[in-house]
Amino acid sequence: MAVLELYLVRHAIAADRGSDYPDDSKRPLTNAGISRFRKEAKALATLEVGIELVISSPLTRAKQTAEILAQAVTSRPSVTVSDSLAPAGTPAAVFQELAKHMRKGQVALVGHEPNIGELAARLIGARTPIEFKKGAICRIDFDIFPPKGLGVLRWFATPRMLRKIG
Repeated sequence: MAVLELYLVRHAIAADRGSDYPDDSKRPLTNAGISRFRKEAKALATLEVGIELVISSPLTRAKQTAEILAQAVTSRPSVTVSDSLAPAGTPAAVFQELAKHMRKGQVALVGHEPNIGELAARLIGARTPIEFKKGAICRIDFDIFPPKGLGVLRWFATPRMLRKIG
């Protein structure tokens, strides 16, 4: 069994950038984004995915996605916020954040593109970023923590796949 099951999640569909939200960090999920991601998160419960902790970017759309995720899975994980998952965050900062939660074996990270796709690629040794559509989720397992080598990509699910399951 893996020491760490890491779930990478791109936030759900958010309001468009523009004059309604001059501060990009405050853009919320749309009603469609909320209802679609609820179905996607429900798929995780159907698949009996256990998550002990959800770490979210501080941006509104990511925090809302993290809350929906935490409410949907039966383990009812707590949600914490980390600047390491904001658009300006780095993989090194994400690793430092994860190190604070070493006792947790199942952690979900909710963030943004291109960061989440770049992080996924780096964690599994891929040469190019993995494209995460809004609401996409993958699981990467590590045998040692903090990760010394590459993780193993266990699965990657598009939003459409998750909604069909959910």
